[in-house]
Amino acid sequence: MRRLTVEGKRAGEGYWSPDGKRLVFQSERDPANPFYQIYVLDFATGGTKRISPGTGKTTCAFFRPGSDEIMFGSTHLDPKSKQYQDDELAFRASGKQRRYAWDYDASMDIFAFSEKTGTMKQLTTAKGYDAEGGYSPDGQRIVFSSMRDAYNRTLSAAEQKQLELDASYFAEVYIMKADGSGQKRLTDLPGYDGGTFFTKDGRIVWRHFDEGGLIANVWTMKADGTDKKQITDFGAMSWAPYEHPSGEYFLFASNKLGFENFEVYMVDKAGTKEPVRITYTDGFDGLPVPSPDGTQIAFTSSRAGGTGAAGQIYLAQWNHEAAMAALKAAPPRKPGGK
Repeated sequence: MRRLTVEGKRAGEGYWSPDGKRLVFQSERDPANPFYQIYVLDFATGGTKRISPGTGKTTCAFFRPGSDEIMFGSTHLDPKSKQYQDDELAFRASGKQRRYAWDYDASMDIFAFSEKTGTMKQLTTAKGYDAEGGYSPDGQRIVFSSMRDAYNRTLSAAEQKQLELDASYFAEVYIMKADGSGQKRLTDLPGYDGGTFFTKDGRIVWRHFDEGGLIANVWTMKADGTDKKQITDFGAMSWAPYEHPSGEYFLFASNKLGFENFEVYMVDKAGTKEPVRITYTDGFDGLPVPSPDGTQIAFTSSRAGGTGAAGQIYLAQWNHEAAMAALKAAPPRKPGGK
């Protein structure tokens, strides 16, 4: 195992290029912008380049198979982006501290950046957080999460209060073509649906939170939104699922052992067994993504302490045969993780 990123306050969400030679990730490392920007690391040269605009907030990048495009969420078109940056820089300079929490910025939209031309196409325009996207294996479709439902209809008083308290409650899974056309909603259960990716066999894997926002589990469904199946029943916050390229199991993160102690687990594709624990370091271990050849995983961890304690990206070797043996030996799934 080795630490891959060292620069900046935090980095995370590393996703491999289809040929396994590069990694796209988000990092807070620009002194002029306190928010995440998107970077591409070339394993052959060790060089890193920023591909996002440098203004505003970004998240959730993904290489488009068979293309020179990289997708990510960004708020750079918000006229107040620079003001938000300056306000955050001033807050941090004051020495004040606050608990880290994800900002579901209603101006976040999904863009596709062309590495050949350096141009960007805006793929979503709806008001509300649009992000957490992943391309289909053929690069022709995108599955993503959107909170637009909170902004495109009249909310009840209770819903308006919920929006002010936690907008993620309104997040649902959507699908669209790679050019942004044909957007269609796929989920409708109360609670946050996000962290979406396609599987090798064309299904969608994501995590669904309950209405209270503290319990989440891994689910799969067909690309048309039918045949929804709950894969974990872990009684904890289980999220960031990603399929191993063998198509045999999912890797995900869960705080099963303590509210602020996230560890990486794996679970069989059908969810018939109890998940198997992978990491053993207190703090945050999560966002696991296996390499295209299945021999390594990239994940985000706070294990370093000191500089980068807020999280950096690590690489670890992965033994698929040992993983299969561990899954075979795992006990049957227990309802509610009990």
